[in-house]
Amino acid sequence: MDKIVLDMSSGRITRLAIRALDSAARLVPQRKKAEHLTTGERGEEEAYFYLRRCGYVMVARNFRSPRRRGEIDLIGWEGDILCFIEVKTRTSHAVKPAEAAVDEDKQRELVAVAREYLRRVSGSPAIRFDILSIYLEKGASSPQITLFKNAFSMP
Repeated sequence: MDKIVLDMSSGRITRLAIRALDSAARLVPQRKKAEHLTTGERGEEEAYFYLRRCGYVMVARNFRSPRRRGEIDLIGWEGDILCFIEVKTRTSHAVKPAEAAVDEDKQRELVAVAREYLRRVSGSPAIRFDILSIYLEKGASSPQITLFKNAFSMP
């Protein structure tokens, strides 16, 4: 019998499993999802695995609070810093940069949801707000990813 070696640290097995499940889900008839939502979901998946490769320990995806309107795309630890990450995905550089979409209103919304999350965390960890922009351009061999650490602060 052949010996199979699994490299779990890279997330390759998890990524393959997610893609296999996504492929199986496409076989089931579903309502057509808006293209921008599909692009956003793909971007968040790419961001999740990118951050894991960078050493982040991810603890939450799409965190929502019943008391607040918005959501935080990803939450993870980089060392002893708890990072709230907003992912912005685009398919083209034609308009303004992806990270520019995180304006003051969006920042206020993210800070409010982060405060809700922090109520569930023991202690008072150091925190940071990051923005991760992803470009999924057609014909590109891989996504273009830029991480803006400490993009804004909590007042």
